[in-house]
Amino acid sequence: MSKSAMTQIADVQVGPEKLPGVLSVPEDAQGIVLFAHGSGSSRFSARNQRVAQSLQECGIATLLFDLLHEAEARIRRLVFDVPLLALRLRDAEWWVERQAALRHLPLGFFGASTGAAAALVAAALDGSHVQAVVSRGGRPDLAKGHLRNVTAPTLLIVGGDDDAVLALNRKAYDELQCVKALEIVPGATHLFAEPGAMDQVSHLACDWFERQLAAPQF
Repeated sequence: MSKSAMTQIADVQVGPEKLPGVLSVPEDAQGIVLFAHGSGSSRFSARNQRVAQSLQECGIATLLFDLLHEAEARIRRLVFDVPLLALRLRDAEWWVERQAALRHLPLGFFGASTGAAAALVAAALDGSHVQAVVSRGGRPDLAKGHLRNVTAPTLLIVGGDDDAVLALNRKAYDELQCVKALEIVPGATHLFAEPGAMDQVSHLACDWFERQLAAPQF
């Protein structure tokens, strides 16, 4: 059943900094998903906004926020600084857990491209309460050394014609020791720009988060 969401601008506290974000919470939300954008992208990413809307319609809250300030985003080495991005995502997780209206919600990460690597590293850190991770066209090779420590159920979504990234994801899939799945969208390239490709991504992500965020945690 489709659900409408209450949307507001959020200043997400990450360390001493505040980063701009958009928080959308449907009535009776069953979980919340934090988005980690890829290099050169932001909370305004049309593709991630599309996935977020689908999640909201499934009753899952979303937080789209920038992992870097505008000036930082112009520095190439910071754009690819996965440890930094992961720590900021982890801080955003703590920020959510401090919000009275959100702290009870099971939490997931959705990462795209380099943001997927940040999501995997953040999920592998001690003390993380993330219960599910979804990667879209991700670069899990940039999370090297952390994949075996990821315990949250993880879904890797890759375009069937995104040959290089598909190879990287197959290798990462073998390294992951958690509940996992690799879904290939036939005919899709890295940005999933082909007709219907993002619809498949949204469907796969919604299904994964619905199942995993509702699963009992031991």
